[in-house]
Amino acid sequence: MEDAKLTPRKLATRIGVAPKTVERWLADAELLPHARNRVDACRALKVDEDMIWPKAVQERVKTGHDRELAHAYPYRSACPSTVWGELIAGASTDIFFAGYTNYFVWLEQPAFTETLRRKIASGCRVRFLLGDPDGEVTRQREAIEDVALNVGTRIRISLEHLGRLGPLDGLETRFSSPEDAVNHVSLSVFRFDHDALVTPHLARLVGHDSPLLHLRRQGDGGMFDRFAEHADELWDRGVPQTP
Repeated sequence: MEDAKLTPRKLATRIGVAPKTVERWLADAELLPHARNRVDACRALKVDEDMIWPKAVQERVKTGHDRELAHAYPYRSACPSTVWGELIAGASTDIFFAGYTNYFVWLEQPAFTETLRRKIASGCRVRFLLGDPDGEVTRQREAIEDVALNVGTRIRISLEHLGRLGPLDGLETRFSSPEDAVNHVSLSVFRFDHDALVTPHLARLVGHDSPLLHLRRQGDGGMFDRFAEHADELWDRGVPQTP
């Protein structure tokens, strides 16, 4: 405050609080003002928040498994297509699309088929786990969603694109087993090496209207591993397909 040539009363006036409020801040180092007041005070004093209230900064730093949450989106469609593109481009060992239809990727990623071809040629393992377009769970989900571009059609679009890739070593396609279809249709997991995009499907909403979590693996047993194990379990019991 001396450097800024401000008294407690002048600082209080500058940030719109009572002088006694500033006096309480000065008297109790453990007291944390509201975030808005902290921002205004730091701006008035021309200092960073960690110089005055380091505890507030420390509390914002993630220290547990929540460190793996890189970003959260209220809708899958709110996640920029560039994020998907960067994750696909950056993966070198494992690309795993375990959504129930996966068809939207071809719509949002330019020249996606050729991108996959290059990835496979470079030694990256590419997997697609799809729902059975003729399965009972697929028909049930179609009735729930009640949209023109139904679930079975979206799956067949993916199969058509995969068929254009031809039989390639490093490209694998499976349908989830009938026993696992309910678990598959309710949760989509898309994995790119140590990053994953996860969508829990809500009620009657289609995938792009459901939330999405971007996870980045930070260690054993975290959220990334939990979702990755779920997808791998469905894959292990899946039915191999030749698109």
